[in-house]
Amino acid sequence: MLALVRLAALINLALFISVLIKLFQNEGVGLGILGLICSLYTFIWGWMKHKELGLTKVMVAWSAIIVIQMVLGGLLQQMAQAQMVP
Repeated sequence: MLALVRLAALINLALFISVLIKLFQNEGVGLGILGLICSLYTFIWGWMKHKELGLTKVMVAWSAIIVIQMVLGGLLQQMAQAQMVP
């Protein structure tokens, strides 16, 4: 289970970087640095520009992997708590 959470985190990072590159290319260094510091900005910007820049599949995948990562993290936490209870 932990391996799946780590895999989801790695995919999340890769998708973030791909949108961040588009952000730097289209909006310049200032907003690119903002996107680097605040990934939420990158995520929102990606959804705002997804049709214009052809990022629809990337943004859908990024959204899905965020949900998957949260679900897996919650399951992992539940499993850890269940093991701690005698």
